[in-house]
Amino acid sequence: MKVLMFGWEFPPHIAGGLGTACEGIVKGLAHNGVETLFVMPSASGDEDQSCATILNASDVAVQHVSDTVEEFLDKVKFINVDSNIVPYVDPEEYFEAIEKMKREQTKETTVGFGQKFKFSGKYGANLLEEVSRYAQVGGTIAMQHAGEFDVIHAHDWLTYLAGIAAKELSGKPLVVHVHATSFDRGTDDMVDSRVYSIEKRGMEAADRVVTVSDLTRNIVINKYGINPDKVVTVHNAVDFSGRENLQVDRGVRDKVVTFLGRITFQKGPEYFIEAAAKVLKRTKNVRFVMAGSGDMMNRAIRQVARLGISDRFHFTGFLRGQEVQKMFALSDVYIMPSVSEPFGISPLEAMRSNVPSIISHQSGAAEVLKYALKVDFWDVDAMADDIYALLQYPALSDFANRQGFDEVNALKWNNATLKLKKVYESVVNS
Repeated sequence: MKVLMFGWEFPPHIAGGLGTACEGIVKGLAHNGVETLFVMPSASGDEDQSCATILNASDVAVQHVSDTVEEFLDKVKFINVDSNIVPYVDPEEYFEAIEKMKREQTKETTVGFGQKFKFSGKYGANLLEEVSRYAQVGGTIAMQHAGEFDVIHAHDWLTYLAGIAAKELSGKPLVVHVHATSFDRGTDDMVDSRVYSIEKRGMEAADRVVTVSDLTRNIVINKYGINPDKVVTVHNAVDFSGRENLQVDRGVRDKVVTFLGRITFQKGPEYFIEAAAKVLKRTKNVRFVMAGSGDMMNRAIRQVARLGISDRFHFTGFLRGQEVQKMFALSDVYIMPSVSEPFGISPLEAMRSNVPSIISHQSGAAEVLKYALKVDFWDVDAMADDIYALLQYPALSDFANRQGFDEVNALKWNNATLKLKKVYESVVNS
C-alpha cells in the first residue's frame, strides 16, 4: 500500500510535536509495509528519507486545476494570522510573529496559478496564506503522482485543504489526522472562526477522521458535528531510539518537581503553582521548576510572588533537545496539569527517564498510562497530595518508576501504525 501524506514539518527541522509525530508515523508505516510520499511546504534536503520519500512543495509549479477545486478555493478568504491559532510553534517565534502582525495591517492575499510558491514552512504571520497556497500545490502533486498512491493522509488543519484538493483531483480516499483542535488552543469563546471552518471542512470531506485520543474524538463529534462512525482513535506513541538517560550533577539536595510545557491557559500552569504552595506548607526540602514560555509567563511570576514561594520556585524559559533531557534527569516528579491536552508526549518522555509523573484526567495520555498518577486539573489539593506522596514515600516513587518505564516502552509507533494501516485499508476497500 502507498500513501500520499501532507505534513507541515519533519525532523531535523521541527518547531513542535507535529513533525516528531509524523516521523514516528512514517517509520512505523514502513515497518508495516506501507510506502509514504511525504509532502512538506519547505524541505531542507537533510531530512531522513530512509522510510519516506520527501517531496518539497516549494519545488512544485502549480498547474491549472478543475473548476470544482477552483470554486472550493475561491470560497475561502485568507488573511494574516492573529493570536491563538498557532498549533505547534517555538514560543519565542510565536511572540515574534504576533508582534510582526501588530505592526502590519491585515491584508487579503491573492491566489495565483502556474507558478512556484516559496514556502517558509514556519508558523509566522503569513500562515494562512501559506495554507491556501499549499492547497493548490497539493492538488498539483495529486495529479502528477496519481498512479503512485492509494490513499491521502493530511495532518492537522494546516494541511486539510491540500488533502481536500488532492482528493478532488485524484478521486482517492482522504484520511485526516486530528492532533489538536481549536478547542485545545483556547476556550470556546476564543476559537478562531477561520481555523474552525478549515478544520470542519477537512473533517467533513474526509472518508475517515483519525484522532490521537478518545478525548479528541469526543470533541470532533460534539463540537464539529462529525458522524461518529467515521471517527477512529489511534493513540500516539513515542520513539526513544538514540536517547540515553543523562547523568547530571544536581547541585542541590532538595527534591525537584517539574512542569515542562507552554505556559498557556490550556497547560494549567496556575494550578501547578497553587499545588506547589500547598506542598511547601508541608515540607521545605523541595524546589519547583516551570520550564517553558508562553503568554501566561508574567502572570505566573506574579502568582508565585503573591503566594510567597519565590525562593522555592524557578523559571527556566523555553527548553529544547538535550536541555529537556537534562531537566528530566534533574527531576524527582514531573507534572502535566493540562486543562485540555489532545494527548501529551512529555509524561511519556519523563517516565522513560525514570521520573514518576502526575497528569490530568483531561489529557489523552491518561487513556493509555496506567502507572501515571491522575488528578483533575482543578483539584489542587489532590495534586498537592500526589506530589507530596511521591516525594516522601520512596516505595511509591520506585514502583511508579519501574512500572512506568516498562509501560511507555511498550507504546511503539509500529503498533499504532498497524491500526492506521487498517484505517487505510477500510477506506480503500469501501
